[in-house]
This record gives sequence, C-alpha cells and structure tokens, in this order.
Amino acid sequence: MNVFTMENVSKSYTDKLLLDHVNLGIQDKDRIGVLGINGTGKSTLLKIMAGLEEADEGTITTGKAVEVVYLPQTPAFNEGISILENIILGKKAKESYRNIEGEARAMLAKLGIANCEELPIHLSGGQKKRAALVRTLLTPADILVLDEPTNHLDSQMAEWLEEYLRKYQGALVMVTHDRYFLDKVTNQIVELDKGKLYSYEANYSKFIEMKALREEMAQATERKNKSLYRVELEWMKRGAKARSTKQKAHIQRFEELRDREKPITDETVEITSLSSRLGKTTIELESISKSFGDKNLISDFTYIFLPGDRIGIIGENGCGKSTLLKIITGVIPPDSGTVTVGQTVKIGYFSQENEYMAEEERVIDYICGVAEYIKTDEGMVTASQMLERFLFTGALQYSLIQKLSGGEKRRLYLLRILMEAPNILILDEPTNDLDITTLAILEEYLQAFQGIVIAVSHDRYFLDKLANRIFSFEGNGIIKQYEGNFTDYKDKAGEKKKELTEKEPSKQDWKVKNTDKPKFTYQEKREYDTIENEVAELEDKISRIDQEMENSATDYGKLNRLVKEKEETERLLEEKMERWVYLNDLAEKIIAAGGRVS
Repeated sequence: MNVFTMENVSKSYTDKLLLDHVNLGIQDKDRIGVLGINGTGKSTLLKIMAGLEEADEGTITTGKAVEVVYLPQTPAFNEGISILENIILGKKAKESYRNIEGEARAMLAKLGIANCEELPIHLSGGQKKRAALVRTLLTPADILVLDEPTNHLDSQMAEWLEEYLRKYQGALVMVTHDRYFLDKVTNQIVELDKGKLYSYEANYSKFIEMKALREEMAQATERKNKSLYRVELEWMKRGAKARSTKQKAHIQRFEELRDREKPITDETVEITSLSSRLGKTTIELESISKSFGDKNLISDFTYIFLPGDRIGIIGENGCGKSTLLKIITGVIPPDSGTVTVGQTVKIGYFSQENEYMAEEERVIDYICGVAEYIKTDEGMVTASQMLERFLFTGALQYSLIQKLSGGEKRRLYLLRILMEAPNILILDEPTNDLDITTLAILEEYLQAFQGIVIAVSHDRYFLDKLANRIFSFEGNGIIKQYEGNFTDYKDKAGEKKKELTEKEPSKQDWKVKNTDKPKFTYQEKREYDTIENEVAELEDKISRIDQEMENSATDYGKLNRLVKEKEETERLLEEKMERWVYLNDLAEKIIAAGGRVS
C-alpha cells in the first residue's frame, strides 16, 4: 500500500539546486536508504518528508491517518525536564498492555544511558543522539524518517538497532554511512545526485552492482551517440539543405544529438598522499593507566606503534577509547606509566567533534591558514586545488563556513588535517557525518598512507577495510589485542566464547538425546508434571520486574540490575518453553504408541 508520494518536487537554497523535480513513492513495507555526497540535500529531503520544510514546487501526498516520525541529525530537547520525561512526553500507547515508561527505561539502558532522570544539558552529544533515537522509536509511526541513526552507536548497539528495524512493521527512510547496516536493513536504495533521485530495488551491496551497470550502459550509449554525432556533423558540413521531409528529419536528429544531455559521472574526493618522513622512534606506551574517580579505564597498557600499523580501537561507549587517543596525543596525561614520542613524529588528530571553526571565515581562508601550497607526489599543489579535490569548487571556496552542511564541514576539517602532512593519523570516529563516497576514497587513501593510522570507530565496514590489528576495551581497564580486521576479531572473540561454553554441559543436550524415545525417563516425567507451573511463574516474574522498573525511577543502580534480571528471566522462559514443546511432543508420541503419560 502506498503511504507517501512526492511528485515533481524542487528545492533550492540561494543559488544551489538540491532537488530538481524529483519523484518518490513509499510503500508500507519499504526500507529505504538515502545516499549522496555531503551537501547534496539528503537531510533536506528527509525534512521535507517529515513536513519540517516546504518544497519550492511540486506536490506531496501522505496517506490518510499516516503518521511520520523524524529523527534529526542534531536533536533538540526541553532542557528543563529529564531525558525520560522528554521521551515519554505526549505519548500514549495505542495498545493498552504497553508500558511506555518501562520500555523507555529498558531501551535507554540498552543504549548505555542508565540515569533516565538526568537533564539533557548534562549529556554528551552522542548520548543526546541515542536518547533522541529512543524517543523516535517509541513514538507510534507509519513512516520512520531517520537521519544518521547509527552515529554514536557501538557495534553491539548497532546490531540491536538492526534487529529492531528489521522487525519494525511500518516504512523506513534513513540516511546512514554504515554500509553493513544498509545491507542488513534496507530493501531499496535512493541516490541523490545533482538534484536527481535514482532508485534501486536493492540493499547496499546489490546497489553498487546495479549502479555500476547503469553507469556502464549510459557511457556505452554516449559512445554510440558521439559516433553518430560525428557522422551527422560531417553530413551537415557538406551543405545539407532542408528541401525534403527526409532531410528535415536528418537535421532534427543532428540537433537532438548536438543538444543531448550527456551522462555526468559522480564527483569524487581525490586525496593525494600527504605525509612527512617518520623516524625509527614513533610512539611508545609503557604501563600506562588512567582512571576517572572509581572508573578504571586503562590499566597497565603497553604498546610500541610500528610503521605500517593500522590500529582499530573498539569498545562500548564511555569505556575509554577517546581517552586513550588523548593520552597518545598529549591532550591529557596518564595517571601512571610513560608516553614516548619520537622527534620526527607529526600527528594529525581528527577529533570526534570538529575543532572550532570561525563561522564567518571563508572556506579557502580556513585552509590557507595551514598552508597555501602543499608538496605531494605530483609536485606542489595550491590550497585552492586541494579544495577542488575535496569537492569545494568555484564559488563554494569563497562561501562562508556557516553555509556548509554538517558533512561538508567534516570534510573540510579532514582536508585541513591532511594539509598538515602528518605521518601518524589519529582518527576519532572519522565516519561520523562523512558520506559513503568520501569514506570509500578515505579508505583507499589510508591503505596507501606511508605512516601509522590509529582509529576509534564503530563502523564495522570501515574497520574491515582499514585495520590490521584491533585493540578491544573489555572492561575494568583491560585492553586486548587481536590480529586482523574487525571480522577477524569477531571470529576470534566468538571462538573464545564458544570454548568457554563448551566447557559447561550444554543446556540444549536434551534436544539431541532421546528424541525418538517412546517413553518418559523418571526425570522427564517429573518435569512434564511441573513445567506448566514453572512457565507461569517465570511469566509472573517478568510482570513483577516490569512493575518494579516502573517504580524505580530514581534508583539507577537498581534499574540496571532489573534490566539484566529481566533479560535473564526472558532467556530462561524461552528455554523453558522450548522444553515444554519437546515434552508435549514426546507425550503425544507415547500416547500414539499406546503408552500412558499420567
């Protein structure tokens, strides 16, 4: 069923055309990923869908009683009330059995926000984004419109969100740079390029194949048209005159070929290798430790960074990843241990939050503040030429920074860091707010980079392309090292977990044993007589926990304990239900064979 239609919609900002007579229809089960280079209008498209901005022209039709809920890239809150109150404000469950406050508390805890009563002003930007995600997901909607929902989510949170959205019953439209996320959640990709929308019935991987095929066909058609044009041009030069219907058609065909709209290839960021020589001594960490209050983030960690290192750093939000980077860069000191930095080391630090940018400064002046010329493998390159390679062309170089989109500012900040020609790149969440095209080019650049790369990232695809070693924060200050990329880490971590599990008796052995036995064992008979009561007790326990969570508004420690207790009880209930099914199937077999179960 069609729930939303956009017809011949156009939108401009000053002299920049973002949407040029675009059309888009959304069905009730669509899972749409919106792609495009930063600054092309992805967020504007989402805001028009959500009714927050008006189109300059065109028509937008939303189905009767269709509710659209929007997650902005930068969320806003009522600073005078708690995060929990912000989330549940104005929400009434359509289903009488739903406990919105309990769901909000559980979801916030799952996304790493235990103190529901905290005022928004005390939360970090990442925590606010996660709280806004909870607010959006718990708002009844037929269409979810999400702008960068995976920003500030660690890998476990991203996997949870993947599963949540895969089960979501309504339509979904989202902008995200997380390519694994797009692969698992979407069934349609919409690409915004130079004001036009191109739709592909595919997830991200299939989209890449289909787009390459579309561009290949367009180029083949263009080659054919060029050849025809040369022939027609030669014919015209020989003095063709429109003295017959046939000749008139010939001239018309020539004019159509001459004035045809030629295929435009995507603009891509070009990053030339910019680095300075790195000596034998790089950065050496010896027995460093760091705590904040009672929270132990790093405990007795030692590592010597080697040329060619590509380190990916992972762990839950707040575990100390950014703290480690700040210790390496000298922003903060360790509590104990030493950090040795070689004399030739030149660090480029791409922080999670852009450095301060003077909003009234012009783009080119911001870059010239680092260098007006830079030496590359190709020779000397001007700041203006480097800006062009980063898609800041023509008049855009003389625009004020305040006119740039969030993604464009991020790209400009990245260029400024690379212009300094570092030999050690330290990247804190580099994938946040960068478009996929820029990410792909950045990944290629990092693979060819002559120095050392150290990156904190939750982007699994990025870590698979970049890393040759993973530092995993595993709690209580412990940092473990794994050889390989993120997928290698997951495999190895999974193997360790499997080994630990195999040491214990399998709780599911009963599924294999005695599956064809025509009678109960003594133990099975006892279980059969009591299991229905045990199932009922577990269901009652879950209800009691829900009630207790609702009454534990200010006891954050207790709330965390209750969330874990509920998860464990639900797991036990699932196992008990599976056991109940098995025992009932066995009872039916016994009765069918003429036996008795009572």
